[in-house]
Amino acid sequence: MNSKIILFLILGLDALILFFQTSQLSISYQEASILYGSSSFLSFLIKLSLDIFGQNDFGLRFPMIFFHLSSAILIYLISFKYIKTERNRIWLVLVFVLLPGNVSAAIVVNEAGLTIFGLLLFVYLYEKVPSYISNILLLVFSLVGISFAYLFLGLAVYYLYNKKTYNFLYVLMLYFLTSYLYGFNIAGAPSGHFLDVIGVYSAIFTPIIFIYIFYGLYKKYLTSNIEMEWFISTTALIISLVLSFRQRVSLEYFAPYLMISLPLVAQLFIHSYRVRLKVYRTRYRFIFILSFIFLILNTLVVFFNKELYVFIENPKKHFAYEMHVAKELSKKLKSKGITCVSTNKEMQKRLKFYGINKCKLNSLIELDLKSKNPKNVTVSYKNIPVYKAYVTKLNNI
Repeated sequence: MNSKIILFLILGLDALILFFQTSQLSISYQEASILYGSSSFLSFLIKLSLDIFGQNDFGLRFPMIFFHLSSAILIYLISFKYIKTERNRIWLVLVFVLLPGNVSAAIVVNEAGLTIFGLLLFVYLYEKVPSYISNILLLVFSLVGISFAYLFLGLAVYYLYNKKTYNFLYVLMLYFLTSYLYGFNIAGAPSGHFLDVIGVYSAIFTPIIFIYIFYGLYKKYLTSNIEMEWFISTTALIISLVLSFRQRVSLEYFAPYLMISLPLVAQLFIHSYRVRLKVYRTRYRFIFILSFIFLILNTLVVFFNKELYVFIENPKKHFAYEMHVAKELSKKLKSKGITCVSTNKEMQKRLKFYGINKCKLNSLIELDLKSKNPKNVTVSYKNIPVYKAYVTKLNNI
């Protein structure tokens, strides 16, 4: 079968699954805060999407799905520089779309999906267009958000290493501009989170792939020809690990930088595989197959996450609980003729997206899941109650 058709099928199936997944999730408090309480570029894109597609979950998540699919195409185009065979380029795209961090970035409204797309776009255009266009793109990134600040630091190291003084000064200026506009949060008492960061990186990439990325970046350092992508990825990784010794690190700002190292790491893996005799390639086949199994399992867990409530004693410990309940709760309230309530600020902001506004006529009070009150509003998944609340009228206010 033609490789382009295979690529189209992978992306098409990926898109269908993601579009279906939008119907299975509710807006989270963090997403609602971006939508209603932020003036960021991402917030502007989400509002524009909602204006086009309507106030629904598809409109909310369409920009993230678009960035995800576009990033997959970009990783394919970038891979031509590092991977010779079409079959291996297709495998790289498949691994890319199955990475747990990429799956999350494709359906969760946050900076990660936008950052991955922006980084890959810059890497792809860097050698394709005149330098002034790349510099204009960097200027745009400096105005988009703080997540691109580490791109400027990585490029600063790269330009300094290659003795490109003017480029070094330019990206350093952009770094200070972004820092001035958006700032960095380094408040709080110093506390160690190094192991937490390693654990989250392993969850984002799966343990085997993260270890191999780390190993691949180290091996690339030992060579005489170090690409720009190496500087960008390695700088962000080192900064995140150093910061983790004193504070909790938001890896949605750092993990995208390791994504652009995937073609480099794939090149190393393929080269290590091919230079060995067939009898000595078994270990590499085992690593790849095991990694792929982890990717499939992680993806299935993400897409069929509601089934996990059957095995969890406390529903609030479910990894996706913050993206559940609100939509189903709003439907149950509307079925009772209730279109406005007063409740805690997190649920209040989430319900707003589904047409349940704030008022003083009704009070929504969350109850213990063991409550037997017959007037409860209960949200259940797979016949497992995950949320109970009581609505009382406050007509005397």
